[in-house]
Amino acid sequence: MDNVLLVGTMDTKYREVLYLMSCFEKAGLPVMVLDAGIRGESPVPVRIHREEVARAGGKTVIEVQGMGHEGRALEVMINGAIRCAQDLYRQGDIRGVISLGGSMGTTLGTAVMRSFPVGFPKVMISTMASRDTREFVGTKDILMLHSVCDISGLNRITNRVLHNGAMAMAGMMQYPPESYSLDRPLIFISTLGTTEACAQKVRGHLEKEGKEVVIFHTVGAGGKAMEEMILEEDVGAVLDLSLHEITDHIFGGDYDAGPSRGAAALQKGIPTILVPGNMDFIVTGPLDNAKKRFPNRSYHSHNAAITAVRTAWDEMEALPKVIAGLCNKARGPFAVYVPMGGFSAFDSEQGPLYDPMAPELFAAALKKTLNAESSLHLLPYHINDPEFAEALIQALENLTGSS
Repeated sequence: MDNVLLVGTMDTKYREVLYLMSCFEKAGLPVMVLDAGIRGESPVPVRIHREEVARAGGKTVIEVQGMGHEGRALEVMINGAIRCAQDLYRQGDIRGVISLGGSMGTTLGTAVMRSFPVGFPKVMISTMASRDTREFVGTKDILMLHSVCDISGLNRITNRVLHNGAMAMAGMMQYPPESYSLDRPLIFISTLGTTEACAQKVRGHLEKEGKEVVIFHTVGAGGKAMEEMILEEDVGAVLDLSLHEITDHIFGGDYDAGPSRGAAALQKGIPTILVPGNMDFIVTGPLDNAKKRFPNRSYHSHNAAITAVRTAWDEMEALPKVIAGLCNKARGPFAVYVPMGGFSAFDSEQGPLYDPMAPELFAAALKKTLNAESSLHLLPYHINDPEFAEALIQALENLTGSS
């Protein structure tokens, strides 16, 4: 069925929901409304009643209303809404999900959306969309549409924005992507702009050899998404070229992908090459704040909002222990390649964070902690030198048995 699932709170947003439904009616798309409100009854019939949502979350509506804490009540309704939405998805009853709201409605709607796979249409019309939306979007392809004014009643602003959100959903549903061939070997690569030269050279070679290459931008959400998709997809090999999200996780940087970064491919037994790309810096906010948080360092102001802070020597000696810990538990073939000429574009003779001693400290610590020393390769190149990319290409071929 080509139904749109509209997740809303009909006690507070029923006028706006009805307007969205009228927009979809004009577009020729049927709508199923899931009501996750808890304050009062919906003035119109809905496909999934709030009592059903609450029961799916393990409570009755009366019990939810009596919890006396909006956060805990919302958690129950979120869990129930996800279960109800996934039931509809498994039955083939819905082909897209849309929601609207403020902070609570956005928390509810995007939680439901994050339970769906990449490619499934998702639109969130939100008062929060002009802020940092990472916690709402997570690792999924959620379209966040800023409502501009509060979603409280219908007026010349809300009408336009709600209409555009509905038409965005209609377009995604009426013009789905063409089917994509899944018969090519799949390779995952992580990178940032500071290791892009290496990533692109490797990618170009792999694609000429008939491989499908997916590159993840390691800004926190990118690495986390890669870890999740490694578990979900049939990945032939992983080139983890940019491991600095591990640095940020340990030392409090902004590009933190969580404690499991780097583990999925090694634990799944996928052939993996690890490179300490971009581990020469920690990513944080504006320069003045960076100097307060990380005093007496070298800094590079990437832009007004982002500063790269040079990793200290003791940190460069601590990071190999983390990498070795991951590799020592590997269930499949792996190799670690260290570019002794520098770990990023910033860490070069022409770069703002160059430190020729840091790779030596890193390599020495890795030798002490990595069990399979034969898997460690120290190369006299910078990470963006063509020779280093060629070595990685050859290593991928060796690990995967391809040519």
